[in-house]
Amino acid sequence: MRRTRSTTRKNHVRAALAGLAAFLGLVVLGALVPTAAHARAPEALATGLHIEDGRLVEGNGNDFVMRGVNHAHTWYPGETQSLADIKAFGANTVRVVLSNGHRWTKNGAEDVAAVIARCKANRLICVLEVHDTTGYAEETAAATLDQAADYWIGLKDVLAGQEDYVVINIGNEPWGNTNPAGWTDPTIAAVKKLRGAGFTHTVMVDAPNWGQDWQGVMRANARAVYDADPTGNLIFSIHMYSVFDTAAEITDYLNAFVSAGLPLLIGEFGGPADQYGDPDEDTMMAAAQRLDLGYLAWSWSGNTDPVLDLVIDFDPGRLSSWGQRVFNGVDGIARTAKEATVFGGGTPGDTQAPTAPGTPVASAVAATSVTLTWTAATDNVGVAGYDVVRVGGGSESTVAASTSNTVTLTGLTAATAYTFAVYARDAAGNRSARSATLNVTTEDGSSPGTACSVGYRVTNEWPGGFQGEITLRNTGAAVISGWRLVFAFADGQTVSNMWGGTPTQSGATVSVAAASYTSTIPASGSVTVGFTAVRGGVNTAPTAFALNGATCATT
Repeated sequence: MRRTRSTTRKNHVRAALAGLAAFLGLVVLGALVPTAAHARAPEALATGLHIEDGRLVEGNGNDFVMRGVNHAHTWYPGETQSLADIKAFGANTVRVVLSNGHRWTKNGAEDVAAVIARCKANRLICVLEVHDTTGYAEETAAATLDQAADYWIGLKDVLAGQEDYVVINIGNEPWGNTNPAGWTDPTIAAVKKLRGAGFTHTVMVDAPNWGQDWQGVMRANARAVYDADPTGNLIFSIHMYSVFDTAAEITDYLNAFVSAGLPLLIGEFGGPADQYGDPDEDTMMAAAQRLDLGYLAWSWSGNTDPVLDLVIDFDPGRLSSWGQRVFNGVDGIARTAKEATVFGGGTPGDTQAPTAPGTPVASAVAATSVTLTWTAATDNVGVAGYDVVRVGGGSESTVAASTSNTVTLTGLTAATAYTFAVYARDAAGNRSARSATLNVTTEDGSSPGTACSVGYRVTNEWPGGFQGEITLRNTGAAVISGWRLVFAFADGQTVSNMWGGTPTQSGATVSVAAASYTSTIPASGSVTVGFTAVRGGVNTAPTAFALNGATCATT
C-alpha cells in the first residue's frame, strides 16, 4: 500500500526518548508571551474563518472548535462517499490529504474544487493539506514548503471565496528530526508568500520533528511565526503520537500555547499502542475539550498498518475499536462536535436542547445484531443526530451515532441481554434528555445439526503484535452454509487485518463473518482464518468460541 501514517510513525519517535529532556526542560518559554501587545486591527481579519483573541472563529464571531478526522483522499480518490460517512458519525471537520505532484499524483484544480464542494454538501469544514512535504530534511523525497506554497497559489481561483469553509494547511509535517531549527524560516517565508499572493484564509502550519515538536522548535518560535503573518489568521498544528504518552507532556504543551494566546489544535493524533509507546489519547481528548481546542484523529481508513483505521476498508458499518473511541467515547466527536453555523444548522447562543427521542423499538433481532428505531426528536433549530447508548450497572456507554432515527447495531454477543437508550443532539451541541430504555435479548444463533470445534494458535509474534490462525471444524453431519464466529480476547488484543473472514471488534469481543470462499464448511471439514493483531505484554489465547451462537469445543 501507499506510504501513509502508519509507515512513518517510527520516524516520529526516532531519538525522541533521547531528546525528550530537551522538550521538557530546554524550550525557551519566554518566546511564548501573551498576545495583548500583539493585537491586530479588526480590518486585518478575513471575512470567513479567522483568528480572534487566539481562537478560531467564524465570520460571525462564533467560536469554531474542530472535531473531526483525517482522510487520505490523494491515495484513495474513489472513496468519495467517505465525507458523508464521516459527517454521519458527527464530525464537523475533515482534514483532506492532497498532493502537489512532488511525490504522489497531483490533485488538480478540478479535483480540489470537487473536494471542497463535497465538504460543503456534507456541512463539513475542509482543512486541505499538501502531504508531499512530510519529513523534509530527513526524507529525501519530500517537497519544500515553498513548493507547497506554489501549489496553493496555483489553486487560487478554486480557493478564492471559500474563506468561510476552507483552512489551508500549507504542508504536512514539513520537517523531520534532522536540524529541526531549520523549520522556522521556511515556515515564515511560505506564510508570507501566500499572503503576498492575496490569500486571506486561515492558514495552518504543522510542527517539525515529523509533526510532534519533541525538541520544542515550534513551541519556542511560535510567536515569531505568528507575528510574521500580516493578517493574524494563522493557527499552529501539533501532531500527537507516541512522544505524547503522559498526561504531563500533553497538558504542558497545550497549556503553553493557550496561556500565550496563540491558536493551536491537535491536527493529528493516534491512540493504539505500538512498539514505540502508547499515546495517551484520553488526556489529549480531555484536554482539548477542557481548553476548547480542536482535534482531528488519524485517520478514516486505508492505512498500510490498519491499527490506525477508524473504520475498516472504508466501511462505516465496521467501526474499529480506535474509531469507537474517537467517535463515541468520552470527549469524543459524537458528544462534543458542533456544526459550523455557516451551514445554517445552528444559531449562536442556541441553548435549547432537543426533546427526548421516543423509546427505541427493536426489529431484525439476530444473534449478533439488532435494528433499533425510535420516534424522532424535535428542536427549535433542528436535530443534527442521535447517540445510541448501552445502559447497565448505573453507567452508560455510547455504541453508535446516527443522523436518522434508526440504526443497526452489529458485533453483539449471542443470547445476551442488552439495554439501549437514545439521546438527540442539535448543531449547537445541546443534548436532549435520554429516551426511555429498551431491553432486548439477542438470539442464541443455534441451528439444528450445528456442531463445531475450534483450534486457535499464534503462528508468529513480534514486539507489539502477532499473527494468529483459527481453524473452524464442522463436527456435525450437515453442511454449514454461512457462519459467524464470536470470541473474546483477555488482554486487550486488537485485530488489525484478517483473511478468510471479516472481523468486527467491540472492546474485547470479536465477531468474524465468513468470507465468500470460506462460507461453506462441509461435514467433517474445516476452514482456516488468519489474522494479525496488536498486543501488549501479555497475549493470552481466547478460551471460548461460539459458531452461529453454538458453543464450540476447543482443540
